[in-house]
Amino acid sequence: MAQQRRVQLSTQRPTSTVCVLGTELSLDVCGSAPKDAVAFHVQGTPGVKLYVVHETQSVKLPSSVCRWPLAAGTEVLLAMDAPSKDVGDEKVRISYFREAGGVPVGRAMLYLTCVEVSLDTDAGRSGAVSRTLLDKATWTWGPDGHGAILLVNCDRDDPKAETLDNQDTAIRSYADLKDMSQMVLRTRGPRTIFTGHRLLLHVDFSDADKVGVFYGGNSIALEEYKHVLGGSKLAYTVKPSRHQEESIFYVEGLAFPDVGFSGLVAFHVTLLESPEKGLLETPIFTDTVVFRVAPWIMTPNTAAPLEVFVCSVDNNEDFVAAVGAMAEKTKCPLTICPLLENRQDRWIQDEVEFGYVQAPHKTFPVVFDSPRDRGLKDFPVKSILGPDFGYVARQAPEGASSLDSFGNLEVSPPVTVQGKEYPLGRILIGSSFPRFGGRRMAKAVKDFLVAQQVQAPVELFSDWLHVGHVDEFLSFVPAPDRKGFRLLLASPSACYQLLKEKQEEGFGEAVMFEGLKEVSKPTINEILANEGLRKFNNYVQSCINWNRDILKRALGLAESDILDIPQLFRGNVATGAEAFFPDMVNMLVLGRHLGIPKPFGPLVGGQCCLEERVRALLEPLGLTCTFIDDYFSYHVLSGEVHCGTNVRRKPFAFKWWHMVP
Repeated sequence: MAQQRRVQLSTQRPTSTVCVLGTELSLDVCGSAPKDAVAFHVQGTPGVKLYVVHETQSVKLPSSVCRWPLAAGTEVLLAMDAPSKDVGDEKVRISYFREAGGVPVGRAMLYLTCVEVSLDTDAGRSGAVSRTLLDKATWTWGPDGHGAILLVNCDRDDPKAETLDNQDTAIRSYADLKDMSQMVLRTRGPRTIFTGHRLLLHVDFSDADKVGVFYGGNSIALEEYKHVLGGSKLAYTVKPSRHQEESIFYVEGLAFPDVGFSGLVAFHVTLLESPEKGLLETPIFTDTVVFRVAPWIMTPNTAAPLEVFVCSVDNNEDFVAAVGAMAEKTKCPLTICPLLENRQDRWIQDEVEFGYVQAPHKTFPVVFDSPRDRGLKDFPVKSILGPDFGYVARQAPEGASSLDSFGNLEVSPPVTVQGKEYPLGRILIGSSFPRFGGRRMAKAVKDFLVAQQVQAPVELFSDWLHVGHVDEFLSFVPAPDRKGFRLLLASPSACYQLLKEKQEEGFGEAVMFEGLKEVSKPTINEILANEGLRKFNNYVQSCINWNRDILKRALGLAESDILDIPQLFRGNVATGAEAFFPDMVNMLVLGRHLGIPKPFGPLVGGQCCLEERVRALLEPLGLTCTFIDDYFSYHVLSGEVHCGTNVRRKPFAFKWWHMVP
């Protein structure tokens, strides 16, 4: 239904008003009628469409009825089809009559000026601003949804700048403008009408700290772009140009969706009528557009790798070389974080998580910096943040625990669960339930992840581990069949089964950790006879089984979607579990190439039986297994290959706005 505005008339003097294209004016015919008038006649110039609403019927004029009774509920509606060329160039005349009189007892004249005022965005999500018949004031999800999208301008396009692009109120480069979404104000009609009217672009007070708006007038010079809305600036008066019908505004997001912010932001343009001096202006028309701030999106192991990260620290040259060789196989660039920047902190998986933001006109990667803040804490800002590479962080004011490291933050590939689609997968985080009083992920981090809406998080139980990260017992690898992936779970029971097989085949005296200096070398027989170790691994298996059931429900998995990777753990219930030998699920996945921690299992026929079993599980899926020695450089420090590497991956082909959360 068109916006409608009531207009008072007078038989004493002519009335002048503005009609905005696409709206209706409701004329108060009864309010201006002379005392003894009982009927009226209405006529207008050709540019005015007139309707009489009488007894709930709407009749288009001219009609066969010449005079209309002045009854309660009778109204005259008018609309106009095209902007006026001159002020007051269209008019409507209403004549009032007594009961039987042929001569009017009064006349009301209305002079009309039609103007076009329209605020437009890329509501159709095509990548360009266009006029639309869609409801611009609403935002809807799904393939048939509508509503514009805004990126948080969290990169740094000017390398000399000290802050993120959205932390200042200046435009430093044309690249900065390209990260923003356009909002176009169109005005047509006689320019002199705007001397008695004012156009106001404004934002709600509650949204003002979430956005910034820049305007350069008719200029393309960067220095002409001024910050006109956002922060403490709630309104901006637009002066329509004599020569241009369009004013282009550039909008940037300042904040991601989070607690208390759904991500929706509204802008309005209001046409104000300036009455005589000393009186306040009155609004006569408002147009509203709505943007949604694009969420931060994680990418799963199954996404194609674009860049591999690893830290160079004392005595890990062989590990870095092995990761480099894997990156080369997949033609993926390798970024080595040097000692000066990592300050002996090798756990790059724990410091950051790579994701991206996307709008129809632009996509760029965004690194999420964890609250852990150890030796690598400056690396994301100093070395990753840059042109078209954004940055976001959340702090843990209550103090960060190990569960705030991003080895404890993973995402599944796309899944469908009982008919509900998760086309961008589901985030997986570790927590302390079903026990009370254990470690949990910081509230600020968890709230942020939930607020993004598009990868609904699932909480798993990871506090049984000494370090407490989900990547210590699960991973995903690509597969050519079924759902396109397999979930790998660490499995003590699969390991005991394998060792029992080898014992029965006569290899009970084969030892673990062959070739490693100063490491005790238990035999298969000794491991199987160690009751304390077996009891502890039964407990570990029960913890993993709990997670297996959650994952099957939350990701819609069947048993055939899961592979059990043989693994033993050591420790006790008080201090938590650690891998007994290098934890093979904690692997680096680069397409079809897997970099797996070398387990140093018992040699059977000259081959490590643990490696052989893992190859037998994974190679039929078309995967290539490379076993990387991380024993002294990572394993003895309570981490493995995945903990010591990180990967920026290709964004999903699926557009997040096509889903329905």
